[in-house]
Formats: sequence, C-alpha cells, structure tokens
Amino acid sequence: MRSSPPEPAFSILQHSLRHLRAFLAVVDTGSVTKAAESCFVSQPAVTQALAKIERTAGLPLFSRTPQRIFANNAGEMLARRIGRAFGYLDPALSELSPRLKMTATTAQLKSLIAVRETENFTLAARRLGLSQPAVYRAVSQLEEEAARPLFERTSYGIVPTRPAQALAQAARLAFLELEQADADMAELTAAEIGRIVIGATPLAKSHVLPKAIANFRKFRPNLPLHIQEGPYPDLLGALRRGEIDFLLGALREPAPIGDVEQKVLFHDTVVLVAGNGHPLVGKSEISVEELAAYPWVVGQSGTPIRRYFDSIFAQAGNGPPESIVETGSLILMRELLDTSEHLGCTSRLQAEAEIARGLMRALPFDLSHTSRPIGVTLRKDWLPTTAQRTFLELLPIGSDRSL
Repeated sequence: MRSSPPEPAFSILQHSLRHLRAFLAVVDTGSVTKAAESCFVSQPAVTQALAKIERTAGLPLFSRTPQRIFANNAGEMLARRIGRAFGYLDPALSELSPRLKMTATTAQLKSLIAVRETENFTLAARRLGLSQPAVYRAVSQLEEEAARPLFERTSYGIVPTRPAQALAQAARLAFLELEQADADMAELTAAEIGRIVIGATPLAKSHVLPKAIANFRKFRPNLPLHIQEGPYPDLLGALRRGEIDFLLGALREPAPIGDVEQKVLFHDTVVLVAGNGHPLVGKSEISVEELAAYPWVVGQSGTPIRRYFDSIFAQAGNGPPESIVETGSLILMRELLDTSEHLGCTSRLQAEAEIARGLMRALPFDLSHTSRPIGVTLRKDWLPTTAQRTFLELLPIGSDRSL
C-alpha cells in the first residue's frame, strides 16, 4: 500500500463523506437549503460543514449573495477533486447497495482496503493502528448494509470477493483524489503539501530521472520525491492502484491494459557489452556462434530486452546460451563482466555512462533493429497536481530521438 506522507494539520480526507457530499451539493445548487434537502441533513449541518472545509482549505471557497452562494476558483478546484473522488467511489458502492452511498464512512472503507491488501484482520488492524475488533466491526457494517459477505474465509486467509475488490480499489483512488485536493489547496496559499511517487525501471533511474530531478529541484527545492523500483508488472499494478503517480521506463506495444496511457520520451536500442579483457573485445565482427559460447547476464524473462536477446539466437537457428544470469542490475552486470568472461545484453542508454568511463565495452554486433520506445505511463483519467504537472513538463515527452 502506498505509504502517505505525514498529513497536514487538517486534511480534506478528515472530513466525513457526508460533509463532502454536502459541499458538492452546495456548489451544484448554489443553495444551502437545497443541498440540505438532497443530502438528507439539516441546514445548520451543511453550514457547519462548509465552514469546517473552508478552515481546512485555508482560504475562502465561496462568494455569497442574498440570493445564491457561488463557488470561487478555489471552491471549483476543490469541487472538481471531490467530484472525481465520488466518481470512483459511488458506482462501486451502488453495486453493493444503493444505501451505501449515504451510510459508508471513511473509516469503514479504510478498513476494507487494509483487509483486502493484508488478507488478515489482525495485520490490517496493525497497519491502521486500530484494534482488531474495530477493523472487524467496520467491515462487518459494510457487509450488513450490502447483505452479502465481502470476504471468503479459506485455509490460507480471507480473500475478497469481486465486489469487495472493486470497492477497495475505488476507495483507494477516491482517497488519493482527496489527498491531491490538499496539494491543490496548498498551491493556492503558496504552501507545499504532498509528494511525488515515481515508478522507475533501471533505464529510467540511470538516464531519465537524474536530469529531470535536477531540473525539478530548481522549481521545487523541498517537495519530497519517492522513487519506487521493481519489475514492470509490479510497477504497473502499483500505478493502477494509485500507489505511484506515473511510471518511467520502456513502453509496451500495445499498451498493456486499457486504463493506462503511454507517452513516448525517446527511443533506445539494445547493446551487447563485455569487460575490457574479454576475448571478443577488439574483434571487428562477431558471429552468433561465438556469442553463444560464453555465459551471459541478461534481463528477466518477459522483458523487452530479454525478448531481443532471445531473438538473436532464434533468428540464427540456434538455441540460447546455456549459462544465463537473469538480473535487472547494471551494477551486477558490470562486476560480472569485469571479473569473468560473461557477456551482457542491456539498454544502450543505460550502459552509456559505463562505456564512457571505460568500465565495459560495446561489442560490434548490429542491433539497430531493436529500437524501442521509452516513456511515461499514466492512469488514463489521472489529474496531476501543479507540482506533478511541472515534473512531467520537464520530461521531453513527444520527442523522437531514435538512437
């Protein structure tokens, strides 16, 4: 689960979902009376909710006349975030029970998320800093309203049902929107709240991110940045769950699933590398048979680079080399090449600095056909904060530098 930075003293997420619905109703109707009627609460309750939300935002959100109440620019910005949150949440709530839109609480949904991700009430309680009975009670209340179990008990633990998974995912994304709302409001008061979480593959860490971070720091010297590493499938899953904001690395063709979009930064090719003392270094031409005679350091099965590597031998009618070390670590590759006769297959851009420093050598084997797009992957409906948008604008999105 995405670990959140310390919350501000007051956070939009701390308000009840009913109060946030009342806020939206006031923005939509321009009337406290009409909002109270549509949300089934009293007028004083709506007035009190608006005052509390304005205090949290730290600035006025409405302009008032005797005839109507109008959301100002800040109010409209906040309403957009809250509306997006309920846009995720309400369809999933309605699928379980129409009444849940009015009765579900933030605490219940946070418990649902934690139990879904840990598949254990005790671990979920520990994650939330609550007692196990409190978490069990919160989930049971959702189950009672839905008139169905949300988890199936198995010998391995408790497994969420499909509606429970859908609701937990929707709630995660809804809460993320409300966290983003805090950052939006802080932007208007020259404060800085939140952080940017970037999923990065090895190429992104070595080539794309250092320059982008250095440039970003000129505009945002203090905003926390968190770089999350891991295999592409894990990072893609984290992106879709809202645990990371965007993913940098090799793009998949076509896009791996319909709820993400990809933007090309540049193109990269694959390169074969060796240590300085390798027998193949200095040769003007190298055959596939010679390559197959040595042990290799290559990427994990299923990665684009690994597919290119396997195709080298398949196209020549040969089987792959018998001795292979699978890793995404350029450091491990470099050390194996330096201390043995291993060869490596990696990204040319990722290896550029190592080659320039004389730590490894590029072999004369034509792989120009392995050009592949490198870029950023986003959730298709994602709305970035100003800081997140600034970071993205510092990436050369749309350029097409084939290498």
